[in-house]
Amino acid sequence: MASAMISLASATPSASLSVQETLMGKTRLASGCVSTLFNKEKGKPSIKKKSFGQISMTVAVNVSRFEGIVMAPPDPILGVSEAFRADIDVKKLNLGVGAYRNEELQPYVLDVVKKAENLMLERGENKEYLSIEGLAAFNKATAELLFGADNPVIEQQRVATVQGLSGTGSLRLAAALIERYFPGAKVLISSPTWGNHKNIFNDARVPWSEYRYYDPKTVGLDFEGMISDIKAAPEGSFVLLHGCAHNRTGIDPTPEQWEKIADIIQEKNHIPFFDVAYQGFASGSLDADASSVRLFAARGMELLVAQSYSKNLGLYAERIGAINVVCSSADAAARVKSQLKRIARPMYSNPPVHGARIVANVVGDPALFDEWKAEMEMMAGRIKNVRQKLFDSLSAKDKSGKDWSFILKQIGMFSFTGLNKTQSDNMTNKWHVYMTKDGRISLAGLSLAKCEYLADAIMDSFHNVS
Repeated sequence: MASAMISLASATPSASLSVQETLMGKTRLASGCVSTLFNKEKGKPSIKKKSFGQISMTVAVNVSRFEGIVMAPPDPILGVSEAFRADIDVKKLNLGVGAYRNEELQPYVLDVVKKAENLMLERGENKEYLSIEGLAAFNKATAELLFGADNPVIEQQRVATVQGLSGTGSLRLAAALIERYFPGAKVLISSPTWGNHKNIFNDARVPWSEYRYYDPKTVGLDFEGMISDIKAAPEGSFVLLHGCAHNRTGIDPTPEQWEKIADIIQEKNHIPFFDVAYQGFASGSLDADASSVRLFAARGMELLVAQSYSKNLGLYAERIGAINVVCSSADAAARVKSQLKRIARPMYSNPPVHGARIVANVVGDPALFDEWKAEMEMMAGRIKNVRQKLFDSLSAKDKSGKDWSFILKQIGMFSFTGLNKTQSDNMTNKWHVYMTKDGRISLAGLSLAKCEYLADAIMDSFHNVS
C-alpha cells in the first residue's frame, strides 16, 4: 500500500484544492496526472518532494519488504496443461501430464475407490488427526504390497514405513534424512529423470549428479553408460532408481540387467533408493512391477523406497504415498522411523487420512482387492492397446524404413518419441499436440481414435522438421 501527503506552498489565489485528487502514489492536478517513482532503502517508506509551479507535493510510499523476490519460472509440466486449456482447436491433445484418461479422454475415478469411500461413510469415520507416521493400517498394507506379506524384511520388522504426501513428499522426507544423517553423500539420478527429482534434492541441500540412462541413437537404455557411471561414483552414494515404468522414458532394464545393477551397487557399497510410482499400473501386475525392489531386498541390502498411489488408484489429489527404509535390523528400523517422524513433525505435522483409508480398505478387503487388480489391468491394458495402435499407425505410414519398435519396448504411461525440441514445438504449434520439449508423450492422454492423428503429427515433425 502506498500513502500520499500533499503540502501547498505559496499557492496563488486561483489554486483550488477541489481540482486535486490524491491517489495511490499519484496526484491528479486539474486534467493532468503526475506519477512519482521512489527509491527504496531497507524496506522503509521513501519520501520525495516535487514542485509544480507554486504547488509543492511530498509523497511517502511504503515499499514492500518482498521487492527482492523475483518471479519464478513456470513449471514445465503444468505449463503444458495451461497452454492446452487456452487452445480452442478441437483436434488438440494433451500428452504432457502423466494422469490417466479413459477412452473419451476424461479423468477416471476407479469404481473400487468409490466403494471404499462408501464404506467410510457407512462407518461414520471421523476426521481426527492421524499420528505423525500416518494410518497404521495403511502403513502395514503398503509395505506388504511393496515387498510381499511373507517377505523376511516384513516378518523381521526391518522396514521403517512412514506415510508421506504422495511420492513427492515421501522423496522429500528421504532427502531430509540423507541430508541430516549422511552429510555430503551424493544422490545419483538418471539422465533424464522426472523433472521434480532434482528440485527435491536441491531444496533439501543434498548434492546430486547424473548417470547415463537414455541412448538417443537407439531410443533405448544406455546400459553400459549407466553401469560405468554407477561404478565411478564415490563409494556409499545413493542411487535413485525407478522401480518400473521409468519416468521420463518408459525404458526399463531387463531382469538380467537389474541383476547386474544390483551387483555393481553392492560392490561399490552404494545405497539403492527406489521411486515406485506405478506399481501395478505399468504391467497390470502388482508383483511384477515390484520385482526390482524385491530383488534388492532379497540380497539383504539396506534400501529406501518412495511409493505413490496417484496412478495405480487414481488418488492424484489425495496425496497418498509412503517412504520405506529397509534396515539390517528391527532396532535400526525403529530408530530410523523415529527420525523420519521427527523430520515430518515440523514439516507438515501429520498426513491426510482420507486417501490412506481408501488404500487400507481396498488392500484389506479381499473382494475390493481383487476388483482393484482387475481395474489396474484394465487401465494398463488400455495404455498397451494405445501403444500398439500408435506403433501400427506409424509403421503403416512411414515408408522410409525407420524402425518404430522402440515404442513397443517401452512400458507404462510414457513414451520417448525421439523428437527434439524443434520437432516437439512443431507438434504443438502446427498439430496442437501438447507435450514436453524433450519429446516425451503421455500415452495415458491418448485414445485409440486419436492414434492416426498423432502418427501424422509425429511423421511430419520427424521427417520435415530438423
